[in-house]
Amino acid sequence: MKMDVALAGTNFNFPGQQSFYKGKVRDVYSFEKVLVMVVTDRISAFDVVLPRAIPFKGQVLNQIALKMLQATSDIVPNWVISSPDPNVTIGKKCDPFKVEMVIRGYLSGHAWREYKAGRREVCGVKLPEGLKENDKFPEPIITPTTKASHGHDEDISREEILSRGIVSESDYIKMEEYTRAIYKRGTEIAKKTGLILVDTKYEFGKSGDQIFLIDEIHTPDSSRYFYAFGYEDRQKNGQEQRQLSKEFVRQWLIENNFQGKDGQTVPEMSDAWVDQISKRYIELYEKLTGEQFVPANISNINARVEANVLRALEGIQNS
Repeated sequence: MKMDVALAGTNFNFPGQQSFYKGKVRDVYSFEKVLVMVVTDRISAFDVVLPRAIPFKGQVLNQIALKMLQATSDIVPNWVISSPDPNVTIGKKCDPFKVEMVIRGYLSGHAWREYKAGRREVCGVKLPEGLKENDKFPEPIITPTTKASHGHDEDISREEILSRGIVSESDYIKMEEYTRAIYKRGTEIAKKTGLILVDTKYEFGKSGDQIFLIDEIHTPDSSRYFYAFGYEDRQKNGQEQRQLSKEFVRQWLIENNFQGKDGQTVPEMSDAWVDQISKRYIELYEKLTGEQFVPANISNINARVEANVLRALEGIQNS
């Protein structure tokens, strides 16, 4: 695999384009009624974009998200209109809520790091004593974060969201209901393929009076997966769980003294390491969907994306 062939970023200027936003991973083009989201091959961890793009990562994320949004569309309407390119989703323009709904079925990742540090409350949710890393909670817990335009997202409690008026109570209650229902569906989908959906996050927006599920869902960037086979034995024996998520990238960074803090430097990413990350993303696609990954033509990836989006926009404008 050629490590220099990846979609590190875009800078298009489409007819009718109103604005452009460059996120950590996504390049978002805004129009009067629609958004064009280009899922690049950039990779971030600890809210820092790493220096190397990962071939096919954007395609994996976009195509998993599309499948999962379709698989949950009976629970909550979502923003998707079409996907004219393997790296692109065009969708309904919504006003996003300024919180991310994080739901956790297991004590892992950030929640475990908080617990290990002695804290027994995360986002206003009290946690029992005596838990081990990766133990299953009696019931999934919702631990929301603020949606930061720049810098780090921050933990926030349900009470604080409501008291500060970030989201109305009626909308927040609906978002909680949707979050639990989508997570339940996600765990059922994962179970069928021998995986455990450990934790994940959802973003919602509003158009008129209707709440829509927006952005991506159940991808390795927004979710953590364990292999179900051997989970119980590993917990009993105090062994690490086999993960299929971005956590392995975070762990590599931690081992190389980087957690996004001031003064820290991102370790060098070798071609072999970039290739390994790419293969892990493709593995998750195939494991989660049960389908073989079909890599798109990346010989001139920026031109391909631009041409496909232009055709799609012409179709939308002429419809």
